Amino acid sequence: MARHFGDSLGMSAPKPYLSYHDIRLDTEDIKALKHDWLTDSAIAFWEEWLEREVLPKYPQARIVLLRPVVSHLLMQTTDLQGDASALPDFRKVTHIFLPISDSRDRWNADSGSHWSLLLVSVIDRVAFHYDSLGGSNFSAARRGAERLGIVLGIPLRFHQLEDTPQQENSKDCGVFVCILMRHLLIKRLLNANSNEKVSMSMAGKMIDSRGGRKEMLRIVESLRKEGERRRSASPFAGSSNDPPRID
Repeated sequence: MARHFGDSLGMSAPKPYLSYHDIRLDTEDIKALKHDWLTDSAIAFWEEWLEREVLPKYPQARIVLLRPVVSHLLMQTTDLQGDASALPDFRKVTHIFLPISDSRDRWNADSGSHWSLLLVSVIDRVAFHYDSLGGSNFSAARRGAERLGIVLGIPLRFHQLEDTPQQENSKDCGVFVCILMRHLLIKRLLNANSNEKVSMSMAGKMIDSRGGRKEMLRIVESLRKEGERRRSASPFAGSSNDPPRID
């Protein structure tokens, strides 16, 4: 029986752990980062961090990292045109990253059992799908591409990357999504030579999921310590029940 992202990892209620701009992580998200399926909040945190720490170094970039909850809305809404206003403004955008879940629960973005990554090149009108568990999310990703194409007003050609690195267990899909997202963002898009054709193939790319988890946790802990330092230095410190905050 598949384990779901939304399943409880413990009996006690999760406690707030870190508030990072628009994302709040709790103790359950941290447990998942250590050794379980990544929650939508953990993936959203990674995207927020990339937007805050990486993308500002490339001011000419027109790249959007859709949060899992927004991707879920795109996949599940019964009023695509009406809910399009909740999506970012895609005018002038060249590329869009979407974490794809196999969830079929319209009301719960954190209810699936597998993550994969969809990278849409708007300028090339191609949707590249990276699935670390064979073709498990093929149908969900294709649906996501079709629906995003409707929002963009252009047809998108769907391309399944058969050379995507494969996970060795049933828990690392979210970590693979995060590592692949950063690699594609930095190595294939932001640092690409404009005069050369960029390959989106992942052939030969090795994914260290354990190292990826450790790195993400190091980033979280570093930000939490900085949040604690700022709070202790502020005369307007909030409640001790509030998590360390980075704005």
